[in-house]
Amino acid sequence: MALWQELLKLDSALQSQVRQLYEGRLPVEIRHWLSHWIESQDWESAAVDENAAKTRFHALLEHLWSRSIQENNILQGPNFSRMRDDVVENFQAQPLVLAALLSECLKEEKKILASATATLACSSPIMTPQWTELDNKVTQLKLQISELKKEVKNLEDQSEKLDFIRKTWQSKVEQNVGLAQSQALVEQECQKRAMSITHSKEVVLQHLVAILNQAYHITTALTSVELPEWKRRQQLACIGSLQDTSLELLQKWFTAVAEVLQGAREQLQKLRVQNNGYTGSHSYSLSDSVAEMEKFMQNLTRSLLTSALVVEKQPVMQNLPHRPLILKTGVRFKVTVRFLANLPAFKNLIKVKPVFDKDVEEVKTVSGFRLFDFTRDDSKVLDADSPSGALMAAFEHMSLKEKRARTKGSCESPLTVTEELHIIRFVADLHHAGERFDIEASSLPVVVVSSSNQVPSAWASIMWYNMASTGEPRNLSLFVDPPGLSWEQLAPLLSWQFLSVGQRPLDQDQLSMLQDRILDDPAGVVDWNKFSKDESVWPWIDGILDLIKKFLGDLWRDGHIMGFVSKQRTRSLLLKKPVGTFLIRFSESIQDGAITFSWVDQSAGGVPA
Repeated sequence: MALWQELLKLDSALQSQVRQLYEGRLPVEIRHWLSHWIESQDWESAAVDENAAKTRFHALLEHLWSRSIQENNILQGPNFSRMRDDVVENFQAQPLVLAALLSECLKEEKKILASATATLACSSPIMTPQWTELDNKVTQLKLQISELKKEVKNLEDQSEKLDFIRKTWQSKVEQNVGLAQSQALVEQECQKRAMSITHSKEVVLQHLVAILNQAYHITTALTSVELPEWKRRQQLACIGSLQDTSLELLQKWFTAVAEVLQGAREQLQKLRVQNNGYTGSHSYSLSDSVAEMEKFMQNLTRSLLTSALVVEKQPVMQNLPHRPLILKTGVRFKVTVRFLANLPAFKNLIKVKPVFDKDVEEVKTVSGFRLFDFTRDDSKVLDADSPSGALMAAFEHMSLKEKRARTKGSCESPLTVTEELHIIRFVADLHHAGERFDIEASSLPVVVVSSSNQVPSAWASIMWYNMASTGEPRNLSLFVDPPGLSWEQLAPLLSWQFLSVGQRPLDQDQLSMLQDRILDDPAGVVDWNKFSKDESVWPWIDGILDLIKKFLGDLWRDGHIMGFVSKQRTRSLLLKKPVGTFLIRFSESIQDGAITFSWVDQSAGGVPA
């Protein structure tokens, strides 16, 4: 497909970037109306060949002249004559400039499109077999409810015909006594139709039961498997792992099941109306079955909707984008929530209120536990005005104030300030289908600091918690008795930090060097206190990360720094190398982060050393 047609599919922000390429240089209408011809020309060659540039300049004028004749009518349309005059005025004396301009713009357009395509590819989830199977089940469920609606409509038609026959015949009998002898035959026909309707109702009920059972299994998969797995991926993504945290599939599935349950409720109500409208010797009373199914459906809807609110983007301060979940008193942070059951009826219906440390037991059980609150009430109503159409709310101006600090003379806390974990809960109530649903979602645990000097220690706590703790409810007392981490857990965690800060992970050789430095027993676990408080472990590694972030990003990303290399391995690597060979590694002795140069020099005897 033509490049310009693809660009027209992009969002308004990216289309604005395209328009800016042409502003003040060439009418963008020319690019639009002559897109196919412009893209078919070799403007790059013409930009360095004056004859070719002149040829294309005159060809452009010819196309504009031709279009102006074709569009010569009284209706308002593109003014090709004006476009032609603009081109003549600005480029007749310098056709090379026109060729260079179009060559440059086409290249930039391709970059914009490639960037948008890459972003879309990253955000589009790769379907695993498990997701494909679930997606197929959801699609089948939607087809089943569609068929059920047709069956119920057919039942309504049959009931209306039966009612019409009875009322019409009764009226004729009253007018003509002679027809009374035929009444038995009519009653017999009505009985046959009633029995057929009864049988159809039984079939519809069976289909409805099958739909509800399938909806139950899908809801269970969503709330007990898919959603917890997504939350675990989000945990790992927060500490640097490359994870798919897209919510598009979950939203699609939650919304589809909510629509099916809504449709099933409507059909069940229609069946109830039909059942109340006609009762006879062969009528099938639906009262008990309907009541049982309604109760089942209510529980299923409650299970789905009370799980549908999620924290899409965890709390993060603007100045620490790579270290979320660290909050500083008085400093603004942002967080986004999304409701996955995206029904039109829910738009502007759900008001979400953030509450700090709601129902947290540690407030009572941990001595010296600090209390915080938000600096303002920041409740928001979920709407679907985002570009994706998701039902969400972005809290962008949140900040904390301390209500109760640690005071001298109070009971000593078993936790340091950066080991104290807090949580933000988002609460809402939804009134739907005559019921009220109390809905709640929680952020991952956050650490609240009062000084920037506490950030490295706070990040150590965030990393450790999210690597060691999975599932809900969240254990905010984890650091009262912190578990150790195996090297299989710690190694990728450390590698993610370098990937996040410097776009290059640690290789196996570097991880082996760190393992030898940190672990006394290769088969053992790393103790929390050693990792976080030993100057030779996390404080040293964090100093190196800070050095990369501030000064060495390009050198680290491009592989010019070998990184973690012991002195012994450095000698081995440089042994027998020619004079002048060198390597750059991280210093093992300077705790604030430094690099060391090691090289091969010429000894007094002329031998490399």
